[in-house]
Amino acid sequence: MSVEIAHREFIPGTTGWTVDDLDDPEIERLWCQGKYEIVEGVLTQMAPALFDGGSSLQELLFLLRTYIATSQPGSKIATEVDMILGTRRLPRVDALLLSPDDRVKQKQANAARGQRKQLKYGRILVPPTLVIESVSWGHEAHDRETKRAWYAEAKIPNYWLLDAQQRSLECLILDGAAYRLDQSGHDADELRPALFPGLVIPLGQLWAE
Repeated sequence: MSVEIAHREFIPGTTGWTVDDLDDPEIERLWCQGKYEIVEGVLTQMAPALFDGGSSLQELLFLLRTYIATSQPGSKIATEVDMILGTRRLPRVDALLLSPDDRVKQKQANAARGQRKQLKYGRILVPPTLVIESVSWGHEAHDRETKRAWYAEAKIPNYWLLDAQQRSLECLILDGAAYRLDQSGHDADELRPALFPGLVIPLGQLWAE
């Protein structure tokens, strides 16, 4: 005799959500159909992506991939990645970089969690070397305040904020329990982030004209 399983209603804005809810195949299916985060236990639908921010992010990632191909081989960049920061915190990161050491730790953590064993990496469980968020129109506080606090608490060593609306890039470095500014610039400034020795980021190349 078959038993019907009762699934939780998948309604953005409802409370009481945890990362364990994604172990339900039906919840996982609905989650993967859209862009969602779990924000302090609230199922949250992400703001729609706009061309301005998406284009600028891709230009920045092109510069970083070109750099790491020769200067930091073994590092990998991915976009739109789920990152588990706690039972009730699961942001979807615009972009992140895993160093070779990060990749080893992530594969071990993913295997230990026992979910989706066919995937080597899965959802990110370890602090990546770098997280980049493209600031969303109308949701600036989520990236500049909420996620900044989350990532500092998770001990992510580098957090960059790319703002296509303000035509700015801020490169933050974790210093103790909080971030401090390493480099920042606007419009056509050139940045030289400490994370990537020798890299020059000409901001004027990033913005959609």
